[in-house]
Amino acid sequence: MPWNFSIKHGNQIMIDLLKKTLLTGVGVAALTKEKIEELAKAFVEKGKISEQEGKVLVDDLIARSEEAREAFQNQVEEKVQSILAKMNLAKQSEVDALKEEVETLQKALNK
Repeated sequence: MPWNFSIKHGNQIMIDLLKKTLLTGVGVAALTKEKIEELAKAFVEKGKISEQEGKVLVDDLIARSEEAREAFQNQVEEKVQSILAKMNLAKQSEVDALKEEVETLQKALNK
């Protein structure tokens, strides 16, 4: 029994190392579902991890990839908004309000 425990423990260490390597080396936001499944399948075929461990690995990496993509998208959006604010550009709502005001003034002049 201790032998099985050490094999499972060893597999878990390898899975954790694989996750860390993928998350830092490739960049988790860039990982596609297909690439993640392909990597897990290769490890299963080579006997490095079990099929069940492969499924858990795929699910975990897909979830992390989605989270990283969303976080990256939020960071980009915040940065764009910050840059636009510094440029002192008119917002669409401000432009629309000015258009309405011009139309109102034109109507008043044409009476």
